[in-house]
Parts: sequence; C-alpha cells; structure tokens
Amino acid sequence: MKAIWNGAIGFGLVNIPVKIYSATETTKLDLDMLDKSDFSNIRFKRVNENTGKEVKWENIVKGYLMDDKYIVLDEEDYEAASPEKTKILSIDQFVKEVEVDSMYFETPYYLEPQKNGENAYRLLLKALEKTAMVGIGTFVLRDSAAIGMIRPYNDDILVLNRLRFDQEIRDYSDLKIPAQKAPKPAELKMAVSLIEQLSQEFDPAMYKDTYSDELMKIIKQKAKGKNVKAPKAQPAKEGKVIDLMAQLKASLNTSKSKSAS
Repeated sequence: MKAIWNGAIGFGLVNIPVKIYSATETTKLDLDMLDKSDFSNIRFKRVNENTGKEVKWENIVKGYLMDDKYIVLDEEDYEAASPEKTKILSIDQFVKEVEVDSMYFETPYYLEPQKNGENAYRLLLKALEKTAMVGIGTFVLRDSAAIGMIRPYNDDILVLNRLRFDQEIRDYSDLKIPAQKAPKPAELKMAVSLIEQLSQEFDPAMYKDTYSDELMKIIKQKAKGKNVKAPKAQPAKEGKVIDLMAQLKASLNTSKSKSAS
C-alpha cells in the first residue's frame, strides 16, 4: 500500500508520527466506453460551447456564476482560501463513539506508526480501548480541511474515519415524513418480537458484493460466444393500505421456519 498522508497525531503534548493509508478499495470492474459501430475507445474533449473548438488545459480557468456573471478565480484565490498547511492531526476532544452519528462517516483510513512513534501509538490505542472513547480532530488532506475520528480497530491498529462537516448534512424538513403518531401496542409488541428473533452479532463477512463477479462470469461466457439472458425483474407493488398485524405474524412465522430448518 502507498501512504496518502505523512504527519503526526497531536495527543496533548505528545506527537505520534504516522502515515495514512486508504483502508478500502473498489471491487467494480474497470469498463471502457466504446463506439458501438467499431468498438473504438471514446475520448472526451474539452470544447468551447460557442465555437465548438477544443480548448487546451492551459487556457481553461474556473469561475463561479453570480448574478448572471462569472467570477473567475486564480491560483492566489485558492491559496488565500486554503486551510493553513499542517502535518498535525490534532485531537481536539474525546467522545463516546456512539455519540457520532453514522451520517457523518465518510472514508476510513489505516494509521501506521512511523519510527520512534510505536510506543506512543500503542499507548493511545490502549487508552482509547480502556476508556471506550474516540478522538476527534482536524487535519489537512489534499489541500482541504477535514475532520477525523480516531478509534481502535481489531485491537491492534488505529483507524481514522474521515467525517463530514455538519453543514454537509442536508435538511429533511421538506420531505413527507409521517406525523408522530404512536403505533398500536399489539403491532409494536409484534415488531419488537420480530426484531429480537432476527437479532444476532453483526458479521460483515455475511454480505458480499457479487455484481462484479457475476458480470465477469458473463464476460467470460460472451467471450466463448454464449448468449446470456437476464432474469425478469419483479415489478414494484403499488402503494396500498396494508394489514400490518397480518404481515408481522407472517414475518414471524417465516423467520421461525427458517431458524428451524
């Protein structure tokens, strides 16, 4: 793996030199866009909408449309707005992990201690485990300010979760959310029973993204000249009044039969 950030964690007066690595990777197939007539690769050009002519990179600028007029920005403007460049991920506060809503989670990264930082790294990891806390702080990644949450992972490594800023979370007040009406006690009791019946420890290995694997099988079949037919998708059912109690009972019976088998 290649490090994407090189700096230190600021933990009180202690600096822990670390490197940051991406903790995830995509499983999607890399597909090229082709011309249907001869399978030539499609190339995208930057074209002036008025002249239709291609524009070279060095002649392209960026601007913000304000009052029907573009305000063009240059490199000095970006520099003036950029956060102060720092190689310190400063922990500003420690909180309970359950207090951080998953809506704020963005991207996970692995933290690797650098030379002479191993002891302090292990100290922070074990202290977070013992207190069941996580560290929240700010850092600069690729010229952008970011919030990070540092937590132990699998008892032997620190993970940094990049968090979204609060202003990035959209307001949902204009959505048609049902009024706060209490459900019927019998229906609530049945729903709780169904939840309890299906409760178990979370195992992420249970869930696999099989789309790319299935697509690769199809690619290999087509390479051999075989035709592939897709199963027909089930049409969505129209919204209608439903008997919640009947559906809950049926769900419980189905769940019980699966458990027994």
